[in-house]
Amino acid sequence: MKHVFVTGAAGFIGSTLVDRLLTEGIQVTGWDNLSTGQIRFLEGAKRNKLFTFIQGDNLDLPELSKAMMGCDTVFHLAANADVRFGTEHPRKDLEQNTIATFNVLESARQNNIKRFAFSSTGSVYGESPVIPTPEHTPFPIQTSLYGASKIAGEGMISAYGEGFDIECYIFRFVSILGERYTHGHIFDFYKQLLENPKKLRILGDGSQRKSYLYVQDCVDAILHVIKLGTAKTAPHHTQLYNLGTPEFVQVNDSVRTIVDSLNLNPSLEYTGGNKGWIGDNPFIFLETKKISQTGWKPKLTIKEGIVKTLRWLEANPWVYEVRTDAPTQV
Repeated sequence: MKHVFVTGAAGFIGSTLVDRLLTEGIQVTGWDNLSTGQIRFLEGAKRNKLFTFIQGDNLDLPELSKAMMGCDTVFHLAANADVRFGTEHPRKDLEQNTIATFNVLESARQNNIKRFAFSSTGSVYGESPVIPTPEHTPFPIQTSLYGASKIAGEGMISAYGEGFDIECYIFRFVSILGERYTHGHIFDFYKQLLENPKKLRILGDGSQRKSYLYVQDCVDAILHVIKLGTAKTAPHHTQLYNLGTPEFVQVNDSVRTIVDSLNLNPSLEYTGGNKGWIGDNPFIFLETKKISQTGWKPKLTIKEGIVKTLRWLEANPWVYEVRTDAPTQV
């Protein structure tokens, strides 16, 4: 990799990836429409002569293709990640995830780029009966528009890999934690506790079981696989990897870690049921044997990731002023 193009470059994971690439001396062009990304996350990157930021939208194919000129690798991280409220704006997932992914692929093809990495999601497995869930698990009924839009994007990526000889990597994440985290259950719970430290409202019954991954471990895994180049020899030019930790926690466990870290003892109010909203998977735990066999393993436990996230939120209260639209409890 000499010149990398990153969509969603001002986002949580995207900006973290940008910083890492720059520390390795790789030239980076960052692309983001700043609908949810924060330009503050790129303050350090913008001081680096190897970095160029372009504000643009993935739905603008001509400008996207123009911005990508001269790059050799694409990391497509931009997406609408609002799982909970997907049914309130069903076209949003189609446009920002599926059509946008087509545009990024087509721009890469037009620029003869032969390496493509994509941030997918464990949500594509729906409510899988196979736990922990491996990459080869047959897909059940899709339960969220977000998951459906991502699996559509995966299909196009593998087809482009086959049709145009592109080395493709698809990473199915669990929920990611860490610095620059701007939506999810820790964001929501901490916000509630700032407003009223004596009471915490929890979607569902708290028994939901989830797996999480620290953002630096996530970036480590992505770059580790890309450098190995496993898709070069893969059938049909595409490699799929689950990214997660070899553990899971209940939402109640996460709540306990948060309130203990804050030295609080709020009363807990549950909305009831084993899921918080339509498309909420009550048990997400991905098998990570495939990525582990390449030599990668996470450095932080889920609990350590939760605490790091909470400490960052404490130190950066400004994110609550700019993310008033943030979805809650993922």
